[in-house]
Amino acid sequence: MDWLLDPLPQADRDLFTSWKPVDGDHGETEHKTFDCSIMDLADDIAFGVHDLEDALAMGLMEAADITAMIPEESCKCFLEYLQSRENFGNHVYEGFVRVLTGDQHTRKRNIGRMVTHLITSVEIRTEGTFDTPLMRYRVDLPERQRTFLKALKKAVREKVIRSAAVQHLEFKGQKMVVAVFEALATDPKSLLPESTRARYEAADDKMRVICDHIAGMTDGFLLRTYERLFSPRMGSVFDQL
Repeated sequence: MDWLLDPLPQADRDLFTSWKPVDGDHGETEHKTFDCSIMDLADDIAFGVHDLEDALAMGLMEAADITAMIPEESCKCFLEYLQSRENFGNHVYEGFVRVLTGDQHTRKRNIGRMVTHLITSVEIRTEGTFDTPLMRYRVDLPERQRTFLKALKKAVREKVIRSAAVQHLEFKGQKMVVAVFEALATDPKSLLPESTRARYEAADDKMRVICDHIAGMTDGFLLRTYERLFSPRMGSVFDQL
């Protein structure tokens, strides 16, 4: 981080590394570079729209959920865009609900329209307090499109992510991560793979190395590691660690 920020004026470095506390969560940075703001917004749009598509395709959400969680007022900007592509008369919102809960082809076409509408609405704005161009500019959505995207994300979060079915799996995953960490931390010189063990022995913050090792695991690799450590009938000396 120091190496990346070294060419910048001191005022830009201080401003760029400022952050704000968030109740009940980790702190939030106040500024992004231009390229990072593009990546961040692209991520927001992709997940916000396609998580909704997945929830509808899998039957986890239906028409009543859309009307309850994505009210007409929150999606006015997209309804105007939709009406310019397909004439729904005086019932644009009803058409919006219908095309999202209809057949797969119709839903995909209109999911594509959502993505197009959000991407083509993106604006470049200026943060005048920075001298460095890479930090002076960033992309963002206008307020109406931002409200629409937030409504999509909130609907999926409330209906799907916070559902008992998903929370059961999240709870299980958390227990597995903690169990694997505690096991590796009890005897890291014996239980860590050779390459990780070398980093562990050289590190000042040794627990950080174990955290990073687990954070780098895929879901499947974590499951195999958990089973090797705790399931009597699982695991072999020929397994690759």
